[in-house]
Amino acid sequence: MTVPAELVALAHRLADAARPISARYFRTQVQIDDKHDSSPVTIADREAETAMRELLTKHVPDHGVFGEEHGAVRTDADYVWVLDPIDGTKAFITGMPIFGTLIALLHKGTPVMGIIDQPIQKERWFGVDGQRSTFNGQPIATRACTALANAYMYSTAPEMFKTPGVTQRHEVLARQVKNFRWGGDCYSYGLLASGHVDLVVENGLKLYDFAALVPVIKNAGGVITDWHGKPLDMHSPGAVLAAGDKTLHRATMDVLAG
Repeated sequence: MTVPAELVALAHRLADAARPISARYFRTQVQIDDKHDSSPVTIADREAETAMRELLTKHVPDHGVFGEEHGAVRTDADYVWVLDPIDGTKAFITGMPIFGTLIALLHKGTPVMGIIDQPIQKERWFGVDGQRSTFNGQPIATRACTALANAYMYSTAPEMFKTPGVTQRHEVLARQVKNFRWGGDCYSYGLLASGHVDLVVENGLKLYDFAALVPVIKNAGGVITDWHGKPLDMHSPGAVLAAGDKTLHRATMDVLAG
């Protein structure tokens, strides 16, 4: 589908509103609270999401909103905005500038537009259906790496794979690629869309963790699905496989299938 120009502009306004809030609190002594799942949250997360939601209420009050910090409303609407004000809060609170603001627009449950915004380095990846993805306004493309033996791969953290069977499959995959590193959060997906990384493999993600990544990677020429090759939507369970090349994607699925 074609996303209306006014919604594209609104998505950038949301990112512009969140960016200075995160930047203001970065590398300061902010209070860190633990959520019910023991993940950290700060005032920066909450204020950034509030600023974005206020814009949505003003400009598209009939749209749904699914936010990490302030919950969900009208998720049965045709258009639903998915917000993660700081993806990578652990990086944020330890002074590492690889966190990002994630903004997605779903149409009937499917991601059709996404932004990965890094506030400190002022880097923005943008993807929307029907157009080439961009990095700071310039077109980007994934890398044509077809073999696992030549691939550069990221996963954010070992605790994502602490499920019987999943740990072993991930370890087997990590041994087969040319270079594997832990870390990155959403930043790794931006690097994949720009052609610097070939694979990102993760597990246990929430909708607000992956929705924005889908249009960015897909419209840069990459492939992003669950581990079984199914498209990611608002009902996906959270096992994510992103690859810059469809041949590499198939080879990775074969390993992950066990």
